[in-house]
Amino acid sequence: MMQSFTARLQDPRPILLDGATGTELNRLGANTGLPLWSANVLLEAPHIIKQVHRDYLSAGAEVLTTNTFRTHRRSLERAGFGSRAKELTSMAVHIAKEAAGEQAASGGGTAWVAGSVAPLEDCYSPDLVPPQKECIEEHAEMVTSLFQAGADLILIETMNTVREAEAASAAARDCGLPFIVSFVLRTDGKLFSGEGLSEAVDRISPYGPVMLGVNCTPTTMISASLKELDHLTPLPVCGYGNIGHTDEITGWDNTDDVSPDEYANIVQFWTTLKLGMLGGCCGTGPDHIAALHELLGR
Repeated sequence: MMQSFTARLQDPRPILLDGATGTELNRLGANTGLPLWSANVLLEAPHIIKQVHRDYLSAGAEVLTTNTFRTHRRSLERAGFGSRAKELTSMAVHIAKEAAGEQAASGGGTAWVAGSVAPLEDCYSPDLVPPQKECIEEHAEMVTSLFQAGADLILIETMNTVREAEAASAAARDCGLPFIVSFVLRTDGKLFSGEGLSEAVDRISPYGPVMLGVNCTPTTMISASLKELDHLTPLPVCGYGNIGHTDEITGWDNTDDVSPDEYANIVQFWTTLKLGMLGGCCGTGPDHIAALHELLGR
């Protein structure tokens, strides 16, 4: 019988998350054009998504992130697919679960599926965050879809305001799955809203997350913020950085700025903290996760 994610949390060893999904799909030649970005691939070539999950499992990942960063109804409506939000969210969960199931059936290790919950609007534009009533309703719809499709945990990620993180956290708490909340930060270590990590911790902790973290922030900047977060909360912390640049046409411009070995060297400091989970964000790929797997001595 598969160990629950909650049971895995009792193991003090850091959990190895996968790397980027959207940018890896782009690297493999899939259509990730805006406004749907990675959601295009669910409509056009879902088999490529499964291949990305398999590649991360082969690299040693214990947690697969669903390709749901842009399957909110709000995002899909921009391309006329709003009515398919639940269907496409469920499809993304099932693809990840199939990949994890195939690994388990072949004698590989256990892997869990994290339902990705992204900001409703642009990750770097807090001014676009919808009114709170809409945030609460739309995140509840997304979390419910992820829960019903069989996600093992909820990964609320790249949050640029505390209030939107609160809306998603309330939905995750209500569904009963373990959940993680991760923030995207400016170069000064604050959320893009200008709020500090201390305020984020104070407001989100009462909802009961199992970890708090930082993601989609340049990898070289995350160490200081994770150290701050480590002092602010008794919870384990998680981190996964990016290594590329945003692009207004394709959504992301891949670079080779940080090699897998360089990424692992930077991340090594994180293992001195109460590190609960580590992985990679935009621009990272299976080789980066394999380097982290080696770093952890797995």
